[in-house]
Amino acid sequence: MSFIDKLNERYATKAMNGEVVPQEKIDTILEAIRLAPTSSGLQPFEVFVVTNDKIKASIKEIAWNQEQVTDCSHLLVFAAWDNYTEDRINHMFDLTNEIRGFKNEGWEDYRKMLLSSYPQRDAETNFEHAARQTYIAFMAAIAQAAYEGVDNTPMEGFDPAALDKILGLREKGLRSTLLLPLGYKDVDKDWLASLVKVRKPMKELVTVVA
Repeated sequence: MSFIDKLNERYATKAMNGEVVPQEKIDTILEAIRLAPTSSGLQPFEVFVVTNDKIKASIKEIAWNQEQVTDCSHLLVFAAWDNYTEDRINHMFDLTNEIRGFKNEGWEDYRKMLLSSYPQRDAETNFEHAARQTYIAFMAAIAQAAYEGVDNTPMEGFDPAALDKILGLREKGLRSTLLLPLGYKDVDKDWLASLVKVRKPMKELVTVVA
C-alpha cells in the first residue's frame, strides 16, 4: 500500500477502543516529530506523552469531553516555547556545531541575526511563531501514524490555559497548542468510520502559475 493510500484511509477517529499501541510504533511517531522541519531549525516546542488515566481524565474535562482523550492509548500534547530567548537560540546553534563537529561562518552570522531580532520581539509574537512550528511537526506525527496503521484525532478543541495548568507547562516556559490522541478506532461506535473521505477536487485546491 502506498503512502497516499494510507493518507486516504486515515480520518479524524471519533471513537477509540482503548487498545494499547505498541511502543515501537509510538517511538516512530515521536521520531517523525523530531525530524520535522522547523523555522531556522530551532524546534521551538516540546511534546508530552500522556498515558496516565487520571491526567487524561482531567484533560478530557477541559477538552469538550471528547471521549478519544481518555479512550486513546497515548495522548500527545504539543507545547510551544512561550518566547524566544538568547539561551534557547544559542542552545540549538551550539548543538548543531557540536554534532557537526565544526563552526561555519555563515551559520554563526545567522545566529547573530536571530539573536539581534527574535529576543527583542514581544513574547506573544514569538509564541505565535513557535506555535506555528508545532503544526508542521503535528502533521509529521499524523502522517507517520497513518503509515503505522495507528488511528488518531487532531484536536484544537480544548482550554489551553487549563491544560497548561494541568501539566505545569507555564513553569517550563511552554504553552499548549495541540492534542493528538493515538489509538485504534472502535468501528461499532465511530460514526465516521464507514463514511467516504471528502476533500476538495484538485482543480479547486491547486492553481499552477507557469
